[in-house]
Amino acid sequence: MFTILTLLYLSFLPSLPAATTTTTATTTTVSNITILGCPTKCGHVTIPYPFGIGSNSGCSVGPWFDITCNTSFNPPKPFLPRILFSYTGNSNIQPLEIVDISDAHIRVKSTVAFKCYNQTGGIISERPTGLVVASSYFTLSELNKLMAVGCDDYSFMSPVAGIEGKNFSSGCVSVCSNVQDVVAGSCSGMGCCATSLPMGLTTYVAQPFTLKRHTNVWPFNKCGYTFLGEESAFTFRGASDFTDPNFANRTAETVPVVLNWVIGSRSCNEYKNTSDYYCQQNSVCVDFKGGNGGYRCSCNNGYQGNPYLSPGCIDIDECADPNDNPCDGICTNLPGSFNCSCPHGYEGDGRKDRNGCRARNSRSPAIKLSVGMGVGFLSILIGMGWLYFSHQRRKVIKLREKFFLKNGGLLMKQQIDSNEGSSVNQSTKIFTTDELKKATKNFSKDRILGRGGYGTVYKGILGDGSIVAIKKSRVMDESQIEQFINEVVILTQINHRNVVKLLGCCLESEVPLLVYECVSNGTLFHHIHNNGGMDWLSLDNRLRIAIETAGALAYLHSAAQKPIIHRDVKSANILLDENLVTKISDFGASRLIPLTQTQVTTLVQGTLGYLDPEYFHTSQLTDKSDVYSFGVVLLELLTCKKPLCMERSQEQRNLATYFLVSLRMNNLFQILDRRVVREGSLEQLQAIASLVKRCLHMNGYDRPTMKEVAMELEGLRKFTKQAWVNNQHGSEDRFTGMSEGQHSDLYNDSLNPYVNSIELSSLNSGDHIGLLYPVDEPR
Repeated sequence: MFTILTLLYLSFLPSLPAATTTTTATTTTVSNITILGCPTKCGHVTIPYPFGIGSNSGCSVGPWFDITCNTSFNPPKPFLPRILFSYTGNSNIQPLEIVDISDAHIRVKSTVAFKCYNQTGGIISERPTGLVVASSYFTLSELNKLMAVGCDDYSFMSPVAGIEGKNFSSGCVSVCSNVQDVVAGSCSGMGCCATSLPMGLTTYVAQPFTLKRHTNVWPFNKCGYTFLGEESAFTFRGASDFTDPNFANRTAETVPVVLNWVIGSRSCNEYKNTSDYYCQQNSVCVDFKGGNGGYRCSCNNGYQGNPYLSPGCIDIDECADPNDNPCDGICTNLPGSFNCSCPHGYEGDGRKDRNGCRARNSRSPAIKLSVGMGVGFLSILIGMGWLYFSHQRRKVIKLREKFFLKNGGLLMKQQIDSNEGSSVNQSTKIFTTDELKKATKNFSKDRILGRGGYGTVYKGILGDGSIVAIKKSRVMDESQIEQFINEVVILTQINHRNVVKLLGCCLESEVPLLVYECVSNGTLFHHIHNNGGMDWLSLDNRLRIAIETAGALAYLHSAAQKPIIHRDVKSANILLDENLVTKISDFGASRLIPLTQTQVTTLVQGTLGYLDPEYFHTSQLTDKSDVYSFGVVLLELLTCKKPLCMERSQEQRNLATYFLVSLRMNNLFQILDRRVVREGSLEQLQAIASLVKRCLHMNGYDRPTMKEVAMELEGLRKFTKQAWVNNQHGSEDRFTGMSEGQHSDLYNDSLNPYVNSIELSSLNSGDHIGLLYPVDEPR
């Protein structure tokens, strides 16, 4: 707009002189890339200092930055010979091919691990993959993700056995029952999954695993794939990736592994004034926060070049091209900057991106005419702008109405009107998008309480000052709208002190938003495993939490208007309020069960370690599935161990299996938490263990109901305090009176032994991986 008015104004004035350039600093248009006399390229890849081509050639900052240029290829290819890529099977070790070197990253080619099966589930071909970075100057970047492609697969990544580095494990599950479930471009668990890496990794091994050896999906998916690579470089093509025989090679060529690189292993301040400080003039030293430390150099604003080579970064001459510079008038180059000014007879700041230059005011009639025309034109533009924004606002309103109807808004109103005067009408509230945006500061990142498999939860402060939790789902299936509305209406009627209250929803956004009461004292998982509540976590409190959880689940199964199966009972979904009262949350996977049915067939959902094996194998969901999951939570309370931990030994990896084996071998006290053993009586702990065993029965028919579990736990809790007193006076008699040949397994030193190598058994018998990668010792 300003440019148009200026043109009208200046059409009656003498022409503005052409932009003038004044240079006050000497600059160079071509900066040094490498040390003088050293090659700058290997094939199509530029090799900038501190990297250099040739071993011990003096072209790099040190041996770890030496690049080997293999001229047997046409064009030649660069490799990092000191960072090794390892395969199993043939024990082949190959150097990594470099595809790009930037200021902070180096991208290298990797390989794709795969496992292919015949129609009966036999393995016909397989290849794992791994990477060992034998230098503290390189770490795996957070731009990478571990990805798995397949309809019956899960991937697992862990450190290379025998190599010093970060102790970690990471993985994800990718499943689908038919080819129609697979959506191209989406890597969220249906045919493709991805998971992030911890910071500072220098080594990993990865291999795909199968759930049912592809026997159910073999007609359209014969292989499972796992690979580590740059997330932004990979695009999932859907079912066509399953049948592409070139998928592994294509992905290895197009999806690189990204490595961070640094100089040294300490901070900038520690290297300054030493011979190992390489930042030259007009550059800044930046500490690397991840890995083992180190630093990088970067040119100051207004400078360019290689900050590691003398004389350092050189000034950018912004005024060098008189036809393409930032000034509308006179351009004067300054060290690291520039200055714009206007010629005699003109005023303004002289910059093209601001006010530019304009002739000084005069009383000429031409000026008055041009100003009048400018004001008229400006009025027209303002009117057009008002019409445009009004139109855009109407579009937003119509779009919200469209989402409201699409998400079942009319059905929700019908449900409320049909129950007018009842608890539904009083408790169910439909929020507007503007209300929830205001409550969450437009869904600001600093308002995020947590993320889960079904969406993100934000903290919100409503207009009346009440604090709520707002759940923003990831996706919404339009075919399930009616069931979703019915579930919302029923869940808002749940009034149980141990169930997180659903206050209402918002249907004006693309995906519905659910509004819950806010429970702010963390999850039971945090209190058990992060030592957050160990001071108060007595046996009595553990039983109280278990009783409150069991009572709430019993209420959902039998006392609600329609039976509700939670389907994802775990310690991370059990919240504690400021008074340590239990609150069951996250009904994203829950299902309503008609009163005439005892079970329903669903797509298997849940969390490994808590998932009911019978439900996993049959897809038949019953209230006994929640009983199994609760049994794992109760066992987690009694042992303070995670339900599934890859860091434990093979026999202890699955907590439920380890408990049943320990119980059968009369080693109950070896698995229980020491405080539980101190505070409980022998009979009481045996009774609780018996209850857990019944909850974990493989046949759901033989498990107790949640109501029976709650009643039995309530009875067992009455003996806690008396049992603690008895233990203080008779703990010595409790074990010294054993007959000859009996042994107490209390506080056995072999609990949780450290395992140097990892062996992950798949869910199919005999399908496992051993990490047997020959690698060099790191320097």
